[in-house]
Amino acid sequence: MKKITGLLLLLCSIFGSVQAQKKITVEEIYQGAFLTQGMEAIRSSKNGKQYTILTVDPGRGKSTIDLYDYTTQTKTATLVSSDDLEGIATFSAYAFSADESKIVLATNVTPVFRRSTLGVYYVYDVKTKTTVKVADFPIREPLLSPSSEKVAYVAENNLYVFDIATGNTEQITTDGVLNSVINGVTDWVYEEEFAVVRAFEWNSDGSKIAFLRFDESKVPEFSMDVYGAELYQKPYVFKYPKAGEENAKVSLHLFDLASKKTMEVPLGNPHYIPRIKWRNHPDHLSVHALNRHQNHLQLYDVNAKKNTVSVLLEEKDAAYIDITDDLTFLEDDSFIWTSEKDGNKHIYHYGEDGKLITQVTKGPWEVTAYYGYDQNEDRVYYQSTENGSINRGVYSVSSGGKEKKELAVSPGTNGADFSADFTYFINTHSSATSPYRFTLHQALTGKMLTEIRNNEALSKKLEGYEMRPKEFGTIAINGNDLNMYMIKPKNFDANKKYPLLLYQYSGPGSQNVSNKWGGANDYWHQSLVSEGYIVACVDGRGTGFKGRDFKKVTQKELGKYEVEDQIAVAQKLSEKPYIDAERTGIWGWSYGGFMSTNCILKGNDTFEMAIAVAPVTSWRFYDTIYTERYMQTPQENASGYDTNSPLNYPEKLKGDYLLVHGSGDDNVHVQNSMRMVEALIQADKQFDWAIYPDRNHGIYGGNTRIHLYNKMTDFIKENL
Repeated sequence: MKKITGLLLLLCSIFGSVQAQKKITVEEIYQGAFLTQGMEAIRSSKNGKQYTILTVDPGRGKSTIDLYDYTTQTKTATLVSSDDLEGIATFSAYAFSADESKIVLATNVTPVFRRSTLGVYYVYDVKTKTTVKVADFPIREPLLSPSSEKVAYVAENNLYVFDIATGNTEQITTDGVLNSVINGVTDWVYEEEFAVVRAFEWNSDGSKIAFLRFDESKVPEFSMDVYGAELYQKPYVFKYPKAGEENAKVSLHLFDLASKKTMEVPLGNPHYIPRIKWRNHPDHLSVHALNRHQNHLQLYDVNAKKNTVSVLLEEKDAAYIDITDDLTFLEDDSFIWTSEKDGNKHIYHYGEDGKLITQVTKGPWEVTAYYGYDQNEDRVYYQSTENGSINRGVYSVSSGGKEKKELAVSPGTNGADFSADFTYFINTHSSATSPYRFTLHQALTGKMLTEIRNNEALSKKLEGYEMRPKEFGTIAINGNDLNMYMIKPKNFDANKKYPLLLYQYSGPGSQNVSNKWGGANDYWHQSLVSEGYIVACVDGRGTGFKGRDFKKVTQKELGKYEVEDQIAVAQKLSEKPYIDAERTGIWGWSYGGFMSTNCILKGNDTFEMAIAVAPVTSWRFYDTIYTERYMQTPQENASGYDTNSPLNYPEKLKGDYLLVHGSGDDNVHVQNSMRMVEALIQADKQFDWAIYPDRNHGIYGGNTRIHLYNKMTDFIKENL
């Protein structure tokens, strides 16, 4: 295995302190002892010279939106404080109108699913310092009109428009019904897999609203019991289309505020409409449309005045096409777009008519974030893997692909938040050795102007703990050099033998091996390393940021090549003199749990222990959009679904296996684990398992994470 020598020396200098005496505990991790300081809810002002930050103090029950100057980094004003708002104790989110004259404030917010919420919302007038309540009941996704005079929102699956001045509310749709018809927000599967909740948009002059309607009346229902504290548990029922089943029928509609008329747009019944976005002209709307296999994408232009549709751009792929928000319409209505069509994700510039003008970026690396386009300076801003697939740098280039500039490329992960006029950006940098640091930069040159915030206090605190470095490198497996890191115990002795625990996720396009500051799992791994375990992580075939072909090789065979790679990794690492080949374990969550379950079965002569948290055990049980993107339908690809399902070979279990699930998991249903349990019982295989009542896919709340991670720690100590 090759090691990055310079980085390793730096890691050792930071983590090898003689003062590192204490061992990290699960209780400290999940009681927040190692939280990083961030910059929450940053919004650049329209003038590009200032930005706002939301500060919420739960202890004092106070919220403020403070205005800061980019150049001086001083607070120049408090725009709004909950102390000054009658009847509003605190607010947890905010959004400006286009002209910044009004602010929508969110209160009493409760989650619906992963990204969606219900809340009580107010509109705050910055000039008069008065507030108006949008509705007397919880609503979803309020959005101010371009003129700041109205607010559109969704309540009980219908779309409404509230007039701020008059207090009148107009109901746009009337057919919304729970578990049947949804207007203006997405259904469960769109929210989860296309990462979108609001499904309506104002046009540029506020004269029209485009919205999606979901008819989910034929989508099968999923029901799970909620136990709570009542005498009888209650069923929670919602529409969930499993692979091969019927999806909601989606249609696009336009509401004209002047005529009060709604018309359906004739798109020709696309299977999915994952994105809608108005172009600069108020009568032109762009629409993403996908077929069921998600390998044929059409970008439509809708003429809202004539209600006609034309194709702007079309892409096809042998596997699938990812949906992103990487779309910017320029002043001349040409547009910026990203695509994998040359083998790596890159940026393209198309004309108003959809004809290619130029490929803006190119090379054997991936664009990992598109930040936007500065019309005045003709600069495209983006993040990429140009400095290595485990690193991220921030760059700019002209729309013609010339004069590329490195703006923030320090080893590690750099991310950028640009001012509205692209004068400045706030760089967020971290690495495996350095927690988050926020610095202000000039956008054109990348020159750092000042440090805004750092986490030196956390770094200092960690000097008192036993922390070991991640040793980054690659490992040659099945014809590929796979990214890898390894963490070895303090006072590591190559003449001794250590148990090995592999950690992975392995899902399509994912990445676990990256040079950035880690989260709770990294701290937990440090606690295991301090007990004498070696922890390693390898991103196998199917993971991301190494090109299209590497990522999409698993198409129609989820769980085949990824499992082969992890078994081969464990076997190769076990050849090292300091690895105890008789004490090899693997663990993962969600897709990672699917992987660890498969590995201890198919690799039963390699792995002695596995932990699977919230695993998929058959892709037949998972949702349409995610599963069919990679597997097509079970009717089309039955062998792909079944050959790699651990339900079909439970008799192979020889090692120690811990299975964990939350009974309230709306994403990967507990059905997956219950079927695995039954399969193992019928195969007469002993195993350990735990069900966390009413906990969702994240299995958290109260003492839950502490209990879970202590259980996993004990299981590892007893069996590895």
